[in-house]
Amino acid sequence: MTMMVDPEGSIKAYAPAGGEVDDEVDTDIGRGDPPRRGREAWPDLARRKPLRRHARLFAIRSPISTRSRWILTTLSVAVPLVAWYVLSASEIVSPTFLPSPLKVWAAGLDMAQSGSLATDTWASVQRVLIGFGLAVAVSVPLGILMGSFQAGQSFLEPVIGLLRYLPASAFIPLLLIWLGIGEPSKVAILLIGTVFFNTLMTADAVRLVPGALIDVSYTLGARRGEVLRKVVVPHALPGMLDAMRVNAAAAWNFVVVAELINSESGLGYRITRAGRFLQTDKIFAVLVVIGVIGLTMDIVLRVARDRVGKWVA
Repeated sequence: MTMMVDPEGSIKAYAPAGGEVDDEVDTDIGRGDPPRRGREAWPDLARRKPLRRHARLFAIRSPISTRSRWILTTLSVAVPLVAWYVLSASEIVSPTFLPSPLKVWAAGLDMAQSGSLATDTWASVQRVLIGFGLAVAVSVPLGILMGSFQAGQSFLEPVIGLLRYLPASAFIPLLLIWLGIGEPSKVAILLIGTVFFNTLMTADAVRLVPGALIDVSYTLGARRGEVLRKVVVPHALPGMLDAMRVNAAAAWNFVVVAELINSESGLGYRITRAGRFLQTDKIFAVLVVIGVIGLTMDIVLRVARDRVGKWVA
């Protein structure tokens, strides 16, 4: 095949010995310009606009000032409250279903003065502390075992991975048969609802311990128990506390379910009783109390994590 360039700048292919033309290839070359080959034929990269400097407030993982942090924190609370007040004052939603913040505050003061709020709060806090405390006491050793030893992971992870998908509320009939209608059945619901998730999250925190730290510890003469006590557990402790923060919130969700079982006190019991008489102001007041207690527990665990985890960062 013979390649020739005609006067218009097109490349034509001719078959040898008087054959017909097989193909005709048009190019964008001008007269007398040689065809571009190799890297020279690659198109030019598009020019990008120069980067703009973003405000530090919207920069990814960039620290912000203390003043900005306090302003945003205040807005996160003030905006929902203002929206709640405006929505209730406009009566777009019936006051029976959405009481105003002032009415909720008055209902809370009324329950506090009668003493029922303090009694119910202490009953729920007791159940959460006992049930979630037992869950932590069981899940932390199991999580360390699963995260540190392949044998422990192979033996425990399949059954725990299966049990965590079983809803705790489905165990209520069995718990009533096994433990009766007293406090043990309520505590057991909290235990079942949080122990499996906390075990797996603790194991994940232990697996994040760098293998180099463990190897160096063995090189320096540390034994297995010393590696666990002085390397693995201290390094994984901040992650364990983060897991407790997440599952403490789940414990407060389950306490409402637990207090449906023949309870005579507790915040969940108070919500159920108020709902029977459409006392939505009392329901909102109890929800606010649960939120404040849960936030307090979260802050305590977060401060503990920051204190014990300074050296990890």
